[in-house]
Amino acid sequence: MRAVHDANGTSQAAIFARLWETKQGRLPRTLARYILRLGFSQQEKARMHELAVKNQEGVIAPAELEALQNYVTVGDLLALLQSRARRALKEDNRSPLRHG
Repeated sequence: MRAVHDANGTSQAAIFARLWETKQGRLPRTLARYILRLGFSQQEKARMHELAVKNQEGVIAPAELEALQNYVTVGDLLALLQSRARRALKEDNRSPLRHG
């Protein structure tokens, strides 16, 4: 799930993100608001930073590198979902009120 910016929408992240959409191609408002509240804990952020530093210094163990890659993948997916959530809420605010 590496490619977040996928023009064809065929990356694993893009395909996964579409599972959450309605038939109109948007995330439901409640889900969009929830997704925007998601994020890594301070403990996880500290671990990611530690792993990134080890990677930059070239002293990262194979298991640590795998963990870092997993954090990057999940971060990419979260970024994609949050982008779609912001777009869904923005589009909902622009659409006319529906009655009935």
